[in-house]
Amino acid sequence: MSNEKVLIVDDEKLIRWSVRRQLEEWGYIALEAESGTGGLAQIRVEMPDLILLDVRLPDLSGIEVLREVKQNNLSIPVIMITGDPQLDDIKTAIKLGALDFVKKPLDFDELQVTIANAIDRSQLRSERDSLREEVRKRSGYHEVIGKAPRMVELMNFVRKVAASEASTVLIQGESGTGKDLVAKAIHYDSIRAEKPFVAINCSAIPETLMEAELFGHERGAFTDAKAQKKGLFEIADGGTLFLDEIGEMSTYLQAKLLRVLEDQTIRRIGGVKDIGVDVRVIAASNRDLEQGVREGSFRQDLFYRLSIIPIFIPPLRHRKEDILPLVEFFIERYNFRFRRNIKGITPETRDLLVRYDWPGNVRELKNAVERAMILEEADYIRPTYLPIQVRGQAPGYESAAPPTVPDNTELVPSSELGIAAVSWRSLPSGKMIPVLELPKEGTSLEEVERELVGLALKQTGGNQTHAAKLLDISRDALRYKMKKYGFDSDLEA
Repeated sequence: MSNEKVLIVDDEKLIRWSVRRQLEEWGYIALEAESGTGGLAQIRVEMPDLILLDVRLPDLSGIEVLREVKQNNLSIPVIMITGDPQLDDIKTAIKLGALDFVKKPLDFDELQVTIANAIDRSQLRSERDSLREEVRKRSGYHEVIGKAPRMVELMNFVRKVAASEASTVLIQGESGTGKDLVAKAIHYDSIRAEKPFVAINCSAIPETLMEAELFGHERGAFTDAKAQKKGLFEIADGGTLFLDEIGEMSTYLQAKLLRVLEDQTIRRIGGVKDIGVDVRVIAASNRDLEQGVREGSFRQDLFYRLSIIPIFIPPLRHRKEDILPLVEFFIERYNFRFRRNIKGITPETRDLLVRYDWPGNVRELKNAVERAMILEEADYIRPTYLPIQVRGQAPGYESAAPPTVPDNTELVPSSELGIAAVSWRSLPSGKMIPVLELPKEGTSLEEVERELVGLALKQTGGNQTHAAKLLDISRDALRYKMKKYGFDSDLEA
């Protein structure tokens, strides 16, 4: 049974009666209006899911009613009804946004299919718009957590940049400060939000491949060019291209990039014609690009072109007010991802997190919270599961580790094989690595590996995904090792 409301706007009573009867038989809720003004009044009150609108009405024409509906930004699908289809009417109605036309006398089989298709399309559009809005929210400002005055001021400035016509933006800040999130916020709050956001890390792709990635190539341009390929500038046309770590780009490609920024055209490798592109370029770097200019590793003209609108993201140690809101945000995220119900952090944990300087910035904080939530068994995150360098910042917590264990390790249950200590060391990046102290008589590599797999499974309560993360291997690799060493393969995946 359908609950969609369909409004019939027609001055012929018999047509309204017959259509109403069919609509109710098909499961719709039928509404009626005998004039254009009556139809507009019904639309304001009832907000129907679809309108069947006669072209000829006694007061306003159907075209005028349609124009009023669309001028009010209503996305209600409208199907026009006419007994005398005129080409001009059809062209005008389609231009104004009418979805379809049906002719009198009405073919009810055809009408049923037309209505069902129109409502399906409208629902799909609504779902698409909701999904798009969710993407905007997830990729926009709410991901950039900041209550510190410097961050509030920064995000107000970022909003102005997003709303502007600026074609280039330069974001600078230490590694882990969230330059990519600011870039996404600029894109998804701009008129380019409906177009692609394309990101590339300039330090992750060899120079020999970078040119083809950015500008594309024609078929046969070089040995492996089996087919034509569009570059990222073409793919991002109308949208945003995010060039992360631009300080790592070669001076040769810097010159080509400058030409694109100046001319708004690209030429594929092996191509003979210029292709126009409309792309906002957001560049980011954790290096001092002005220093790069002085050293000759970064072109001065490109730096000036990119830095028309510069944005600098302060490190986390300069905005301590943001630490606890970020922790709350990450706990909420990982509760959902790990199917946990961690309620928060203890007062001791809070003090440690706020006192620590976070050299790895927001990324390091995120990794620390993720690690703690994997290992924590209580309702609140305790200092025990924070990385050792975070615990070591506060007086009194150094003594929490047993004296037999080095200061940079965290004790876990000792080995059944006689290994003196197996511990997980947290690097500044937040990544965990195992640290071993072997007995004097030694042990085999397989025994050590078996012990590490067992301890990782024990630490994570048998959760294979989390254990694989601790060991920095894939889940398939973990399953292979579990089978190899005789661990229960039915542990939680």
